[in-house]
Amino acid sequence: MSFFVAAHFDSKSAGDLSTLFDVGGILGGILAGVVSDAIGGRATTCGVMLLLAAPMLFVYNSVGYQNMPTTIGMLVLCGALVNGPYALITTAVSADLGTHKSLKGNARALHTVSAIIDGTGSIGAALGPLLAGLISPLGWDNVFYMLMGADACACLLLIRLMYKEIRGWCGCVEEQRGYKEH
Repeated sequence: MSFFVAAHFDSKSAGDLSTLFDVGGILGGILAGVVSDAIGGRATTCGVMLLLAAPMLFVYNSVGYQNMPTTIGMLVLCGALVNGPYALITTAVSADLGTHKSLKGNARALHTVSAIIDGTGSIGAALGPLLAGLISPLGWDNVFYMLMGADACACLLLIRLMYKEIRGWCGCVEEQRGYKEH
């Protein structure tokens, strides 16, 4: 992710600082796991983090280069918001899908589901830098717009699952209050 800082720093500094994005990703993965366990909603956790990631990328692009503390803070925050959902999807969600009752304990299905999710993530990891390299000559702002667009697409793909989770929460609240529908 060195392209995040490459526009404002020399190559060595940009390389060193880009590791902070990954540090944020570690923290974001932990945070995503804790929050999703607490609220019982993996898709909603991912969706909210991705919804927050796009504006933070915009803010980083606008003010992240002003001083070193701001750069460090924004890199860690952006890393957490972008990589947190990735970590949650590639671990907990793939395990959930692979152990779904419709698969009846089929271990091969778990491997297949995990491979599909991991492979899809690898495609994204390969295309992101490629697109950034192609778009960067047109201006670094466009690279950030591409990243914000990718976040928006990910959120769109999660809407159905988020809706289902939220409806489940509302149903649980109604049942607890004695308003259960028959």
